[in-house]
This record gives sequence, structure tokens and C-alpha cells, in this order.
Amino acid sequence: MTRTKKSAVKNSENEISVNNAENREHKKKNLHLQLFSIHGLIRGESLELGRDADTGGQTKYVVELARALGELPQVRQVDLFTRLVHDKRVSADYRQEIEPLSERARIVRIRCGGKRYMRKELLWPHLPEFVDNVIRFNKHEEITPDLLHGHYADAGYVARQLSKLTGIPFVFTGHSLGRSKKKSLAAKGLTEKQMVEKFNINERIQAEEDVLRTAAHVIVSTSHEIKKQYTLYDNADKASFTVIPPGIDIEKFYPYYYDHDENWKKPEPFIQAREKMEHEFGRFFYNKEKPLILTICRPDSRKNIQGLIRAYGKNKELQAIANLAVFAGIRKNIDHLDDNEREVLTEMLMLMDRYDLYGKLALPKKHDPTTEVPELFRLAADRQGVFVNSAFSEPFGITLIEAASAGVPIVGPDDGGPQDIVKNCRNGLLVDTTDTEALGETIKRMLIDPEKWREYSNNGVNGVREHYSWTAHAESFVSAMDDVIGDFKKTTGSHGVTRPAGWRFNELEKMLITDIDDTLVGDDKALNTFIDLMEKHRDRVGFGVATGRSLELVEEILREKNIPVPDVIISSVGTEIYYGPDLDNLNPDSGWRAHISYQWKPERIKEALQDLDFLQPQKRDAEREFKISYNMEPDDDHLALIHQRLSEWKLRYQLIYSHGAYLDILPQRASKGRAITYLGKKWDIAPKKVLVSGDSGNDYEMLAGKHLAVVVGNHAPEIESLRGNRRVYFADGSYAAGILEGIGHYHFLED
Repeated sequence: MTRTKKSAVKNSENEISVNNAENREHKKKNLHLQLFSIHGLIRGESLELGRDADTGGQTKYVVELARALGELPQVRQVDLFTRLVHDKRVSADYRQEIEPLSERARIVRIRCGGKRYMRKELLWPHLPEFVDNVIRFNKHEEITPDLLHGHYADAGYVARQLSKLTGIPFVFTGHSLGRSKKKSLAAKGLTEKQMVEKFNINERIQAEEDVLRTAAHVIVSTSHEIKKQYTLYDNADKASFTVIPPGIDIEKFYPYYYDHDENWKKPEPFIQAREKMEHEFGRFFYNKEKPLILTICRPDSRKNIQGLIRAYGKNKELQAIANLAVFAGIRKNIDHLDDNEREVLTEMLMLMDRYDLYGKLALPKKHDPTTEVPELFRLAADRQGVFVNSAFSEPFGITLIEAASAGVPIVGPDDGGPQDIVKNCRNGLLVDTTDTEALGETIKRMLIDPEKWREYSNNGVNGVREHYSWTAHAESFVSAMDDVIGDFKKTTGSHGVTRPAGWRFNELEKMLITDIDDTLVGDDKALNTFIDLMEKHRDRVGFGVATGRSLELVEEILREKNIPVPDVIISSVGTEIYYGPDLDNLNPDSGWRAHISYQWKPERIKEALQDLDFLQPQKRDAEREFKISYNMEPDDDHLALIHQRLSEWKLRYQLIYSHGAYLDILPQRASKGRAITYLGKKWDIAPKKVLVSGDSGNDYEMLAGKHLAVVVGNHAPEIESLRGNRRVYFADGSYAAGILEGIGHYHFLED
């Protein structure tokens, strides 16, 4: 920290620019990429696609993307971060902290929101914890990634928060969007309140708006996504969109005719999968040799599986020509599914009965996406069948290119990504999937024209290899990121710190955190000596303040006393944490906010205490989101009565009484001391490397903690009880002179 002259700041900026230019080319040949996909069940093999609404195509996408990026020669390491789950209801695979995907790619599972598996909508309050734990992981592993990539809104939030803290650029892939979902839910009759309660829809949309405004790139699969979905967002015009179609594993989804070549050795897992699927169809079909109409998707109403069954049920010719197989997720008991999935599957069974489709319609309960899905496509091709995606609208349609790669012609919706697929591959037909008769007739057209069927089949195989391999996708991705990879955003603050908080705290060996009023300030000469001393050690020792002042009043005293902006500001009696590097670029710590909000009920607290006439509410500007403030004369009976009243109301709280006059009521998890402990854990700074100083009761907890502590000579009587604590030094000097005395006592600035 220093009161740096403008010329020095300019030189620092020039130095950063030169260093960036020199390092950027090296970084692009030695990249460390970090991907984030928080929800769902993600593992390297045997993905449980369709197990629930959260374990769909996105989970497969991110695993294959990580592997493909890890194969590029310019990539050193790929980390795919997801949530660690330790729950007996799911596989033990999801409790493994590190799972290798390949030599240079791995899954990293991070704790967040407890151990139990939960749906994505319930994870939002816990995402700041995920951010903190990623920071801790990266510091422990000594990792500084070159690019962050968030998948879906929750991971977009995480990537954005990490980027704010570290300056590392981030990019975003939405996969599906909240505003589109909100429109769909409204069309079903859900109220705004229901959408918020069940889906956290507004929080999701706000996260997407923030990401669009700040992401270096927004990756989309098709231009249709931009035109039809992202234009619903206020910040769409601020986003930098990049179209990169997803890829598939063409080795796994090899063409069906390979199996007809006597020189081709079919992998054993696929032989077993074919045998199993043939047996499964034998259970359902009267004649399993007929052409096969195949669909594979989650049991979601937007997928319009019911429309496909109706189209088949109403078309007797189609029933005579082909069988229909619907693989709608993985299930054991329909009653255990969520409402949407249960309704879809129940209606499917009712339609099967209504149109008497027994012996013609197969509804298997599970399938293995690793071996059985590729084999299903090849089986459909062998039967001269067709793959159908009957969704009302499809942002992309990964199963369409998987089918094409295996040689199955496709029928898909004429709205969304399938338009690009058919344009590139010329491998099928598009139709208005809301028109069941048109859907049935389009499928029939595909099946009754053998010559056209072969043309579509061959075109699909060739088109996928040209446009949709994972290698091509990964190369396009890295090429598109060329302008941002290694471009770390460094801003210069008033104290000469040129790196965002994440970089700054990674470099620090020690931290000195002090109260402001009657501790840091009160003796201007000693204050200036303190500032000069800290400047000498700025590269390795951080500076912070912890105060009862609001942020606005902190800024006021910093300017008034010409105090350089601290690395961290803990304000409002430890209920708020902000990071520098300057007063115009302060970033709140969202992890701390989420942590202390647990069971905080300020209105109930006020109600419980409203009849206590010895409490006088302070001015409204003294009150904050996590702080209720009163004036109160000193009286132990008064404090006891407040404790009794709040306990009777079963409220969680913390009382801080200071200077014999001021009472602050905080969340149970909040205080200056707990905020400092949180910072130490977040940034991996040991308590013995942190020195704190204070003078009054609202400093008591931080002084009594595990850190080294200094009580200045002008302290209030209320903290005399700390004498005798071996970690607390009582200085003779007052104000900043006392802090300087404590620094010398502990030899704190010595190597």
C-alpha cells in the first residue's frame, strides 16, 4: 500500500502491458483450462443420462469437451469442476474428489451445500461456497488457470465470481435459458410465485443477465440460439457470441455398416449391448425385424414424446410399416419421479393403451449411454429405420448428430438447431412437430423410399465427420478464445496493487487487519509512520480494516485521512467484506454474505424487541442488511433480557455491545473475528500469519481468537479481561503507535 504518484502508476501499467505481450504466446501453447458444470451426476464412464432432469445432455457434453480439449497439443491441463456428492442414494463414484478422464483431463469434485444429492434449483444459495472452495483448491494446488468456462446459469455465476476475484477471463455456454423456461412455465399456467419457489427462476435469469454483460465470449451451438433465445435478455446486445457446434465421439458412434465388414472387429462391449437390446425388443415387439422408429430423450413435456406416440398411434400405415421404441430416461418407479417426468411417463402409458400399441411400442426403463445408445442407433440403421426428435423446439439436438454418425436418417423439429444440422449434413427431414399428422406422414415418407433413405444415411455419416467431431469443436474453441486467453485483467489501485483480489491474496504471506476508530486513527504522525512501514512490506504483507463503520463511512475516513485503500475492508461489525484494489472497484464477498444469511430474520428480531423501552433504534443509515443497531445505556440486566427474549422467539443472533452505548445485533455467524477467520480459510492464510488490532468491545471476538492480537493503549475497559491471553499484547502506545509497538513485539514484519 502506498500513496503512489500517477507516473509510478503509469509505469506499472506499461510494465504489465509488456509482460502480458511477452507471456501471452507462451500461455497459448501451455494452457490450463477450467470448466464448471455444477449440477447433475457427472462421471467419466457410464453417465446416467436421463436419470433425472439434471442429468441430461449437458453432463455428457462437458465430459467429452474436457477430454477433447485435453487432447490438444497446446493444452497442458483441463479441470472439470462439479459438485461432490456423498449420498447412499447414488453411486459412490460421485464422492471421488479427483477422477482422471485422460492424461491431461480430470474431474474435480468440490463440496457445496452438504453431502446429499439435490436438484439444481436448490443449489443456488450454496454457490458462493462452491466459489470459495474452488479458490481454496486452486491455491492449494498452486494453479492459475488461463480461462474459466461456465456451463448453465449456475456455473456461469460461479465462473463470473471467480473471474471478478482473479481477473481470469471467463466464457459461458448456457445449454438452456431461464427466460425461455419462464415463458414455457407461464404457458402451463404456473404463477410467478410458483416459478420462484420451485425453480428460483428470477435468480437464474439475473445470473444469466450478469454473465451476458461480463463474459468474454458466450458460446452457442447455432445462430438460432442467438436470434430466438438470447434476444429475450436485456444484456444480449452487450454479449460477444461465438457459434461453435458441439461434437460427438465418432469412434463410439461409428457407422452401422462397419459391422458388415468381415475385417472389422466389433468391440466386445458393443457386442454385449447389441445382444441386450435385441433381447429387450423381443420382450416388447411382435415382430422385432420391422424397421425401427427410435427416439431417445428425457421424459420432459418440452420433448413432446406424447406427440410422437400420437402421430404413430393415429397412422395405421405407419404402425404396419415400423415399430416405435421410446427411451425416455432411466427409471425404476414412476411414483418416485418429479411431477413433470411422472406426468409425461404416465401419459405415455395411457396413450399406449388408448391406441392399443402393445407389440408395436417399446418403453424400456433404462439404457447405458456409453455402449447401448450407440448400438441402438446402429440397430435402427440395420433395420432401415429412422431417428426422431419430436421436441417442440430444440436448441441443438446432440442425439440427431449421434444418429447421423451411425447412419440413421433423422426427422426433427423445424425450429432450432436441427435446421443447421440438416443444412450441413443433408441427412433428413424437418417438420412442425406440433402437427401430429404431419409428423407421422414425414416419418412414413422416410421409411418407404429406400433410395432416399440410403442417401440420407450416407450424407449423415459424412456430414458429421466434417462438421461435428469433438476434435474440430475443441480446435475451434481454443482458436476462438485466442483474443482472451492469458489476458488477465489487472487494475492499479491507489495503493499500487496491480492484481485483483485472487492474485493478491495468493501472493500474500501475512495479513495485518485493524480497527479504524481509536485504533488506526487518532494520532496522525503515528498513522503516517504506520503507512510508510507497511509500504515497505506491501509485496508480501496485506493490509485490511475491520470496523463497525458502514462501507460509506469507511470510504469517508480513508479519504479524509489519506489512508491507502486496504486489500480487504470488513465493515458493519463484520457483516460485510469487500476487496480492493480501489474505492471505485470494490467487490463484495458473496461467499461471506451467503454464509451469514443462514437463519437471519431481522424483522422478527425487531418485532421481538419492540416493547423494550431501553432500546433506542439508531438512525436508519446505521442499519444494514445484516446489522440492527440500537443505542443502549450500560446495564447487564438489559443484555440478559434481550438474550432471553430472542431465545424465547427461537431466533439466531449475535449481540455486540461496545463503548457502553452501542448495541449491534448480527447474524449468528457474523462478527469481525469470524469474518477474519473466514478470510484465512478462503485464502489459506494461517492464523499465526494474521495480526489484528483493536480497542473496544466490538473488537473483542477478533482479539480473543486464534490470531496474533494487539490492544492499543487507549483501549476501553470492556476488553481488560483479555489480559493474560498469550496471543494478546497490550501496548503502551495509543492509536497507530500501539499497532506499531505490537508489530515489533511479535517481530511480525521480519522474514
